[in-house]
Amino acid sequence: MSTEVIVYILTALAALVVVLTRVRLGGGRGAGRHHIGHGLLGLHTGAGVLALVVWLVFLLSPDDAVTGDALVGIVALGLWWIVVVVGLMVLLRWLPTRGRHASTGIEDSWSEGPGLSILAHVGMLVGVSVFTWAYLTSAV
Repeated sequence: MSTEVIVYILTALAALVVVLTRVRLGGGRGAGRHHIGHGLLGLHTGAGVLALVVWLVFLLSPDDAVTGDALVGIVALGLWWIVVVVGLMVLLRWLPTRGRHASTGIEDSWSEGPGLSILAHVGMLVGVSVFTWAYLTSAV
């Protein structure tokens, strides 16, 4: 399988992570031990949608087009890295709390524990690392 095909598959999976994170945590009903604020979730969704659009413009435009410019790819990668960092911050909601007034973890119907969130956001870290490598080696 070529690097370009892998990048397209990872792009679809990254879009899925952005959408499912929004669906899972929207309305303050997500699982975990800590509440994720609307600002952090909004940043994750907004940067994710922008990253997806700019990245697809970069991938689908011809090399000689203005939109195929290297700057467009760099902007897209920067947005993807913002999504990764914010996504890893979202994982912090699963950190255990200590003390007399600590709350217990909240489960939801999606999974028992943080497994799905870890898979999604560590997978996003790996995927964006592949995007960066593919960009730097001119594979895309």
